[in-house]
Amino acid sequence: MSGILPPPLRLTLTRRDPRTLRVRLDGDLDYLTSDRFLATVLPPLEDEAGLAELELDCAGLGLCDSAGLAALLMVRRRANAASVNLHLDHRPDRLNHLLELTGTLHHLTGRPAPAQPRTRPGRA
Repeated sequence: MSGILPPPLRLTLTRRDPRTLRVRLDGDLDYLTSDRFLATVLPPLEDEAGLAELELDCAGLGLCDSAGLAALLMVRRRANAASVNLHLDHRPDRLNHLLELTGTLHHLTGRPAPAQPRTRPGRA
């Protein structure tokens, strides 16, 4: 082993306007970085009532492994719950390939389904 570590994931948050948060990802989204990614991206989804758009700029994204994919799926779930539109902008070909292979491309990049009212089991 050469001991060379991949570059850390750098996250840059900017506001396009009060309703739009843009997060630029530079580096790998993987087992080592997915927790920090979630710790950065999830709080605005949960705490900011006026947030309407979350834009993940993936132009600088390197590797995305299964932990990174799981993190993206978690962000999608939380964005849906908060009625926030998620955008995966400037996706590199390797990310599109991963999303296609796993059947998650449309789920992560399409419009979310309208929220369904919750019913209690056994009730219509």
